[in-house]
Amino acid sequence: MNIRISKYLSSAGICSRRDAEKLIVEKRIKINDQTCFHPSHKVSDLDIIKVNNKVIKTSKKIEVWKLYKPIKYICSSKDNLGRKKIFDLLPKNISKLISVGRLDYMSEGLILLTNNGDYSRYLEHPSSNIERIYRVCVNNNVKNNDLKKINKGIKVKEISYNKVKVVFEKKLKDHNWLIFKLKEGKNREIRNICNYFSWNIVKLIRIGYGPYRLGRLREGQFQKLNPISK
Repeated sequence: MNIRISKYLSSAGICSRRDAEKLIVEKRIKINDQTCFHPSHKVSDLDIIKVNNKVIKTSKKIEVWKLYKPIKYICSSKDNLGRKKIFDLLPKNISKLISVGRLDYMSEGLILLTNNGDYSRYLEHPSSNIERIYRVCVNNNVKNNDLKKINKGIKVKEISYNKVKVVFEKKLKDHNWLIFKLKEGKNREIRNICNYFSWNIVKLIRIGYGPYRLGRLREGQFQKLNPISK
């Protein structure tokens, strides 16, 4: 079966389709030893695909892993600021993986990784309606009316948050723990909402992503999972 070169590279876990287009512009992709000039170029498993002169092969079997991301790690494979990366935590002999979405620098918990770009997009895309679950600790009083406002859908700085549900979990001394459930994964969604209500976040931990749970995984630990059906 012939597929676009950008999709081929994404499925191989090399990069996103958008990044594949950048590689093509930079003339870093070759098909059968000929430079590729357009992301719509179609290829098959019979073609020899090279990125930076390295032969690429797609993996037929989708693999999924979970990782407990500690705080002060980023979810990129490269960083000009010299910060620690989640990929530094992976075994050296593991095949190339990409992260499913991201957690910001000061957030921790469940990160999924896969060898398949299409599967990553399926898990990330809002149309898949996959729920993400977070435990959030704030050191402010939380009013029931504020929780009701969030659950009805609110707008913060012209951004609508309609697929967010939050419930009060428990109070420990001066800290309140909340459970947030999201289905869109907008940028810094929980932090923006908490800032809107002047709630200071002490801890933000992702504990669930679709059917996958953080479970008893400890910071920096890594475990293989079974992929869910699309």
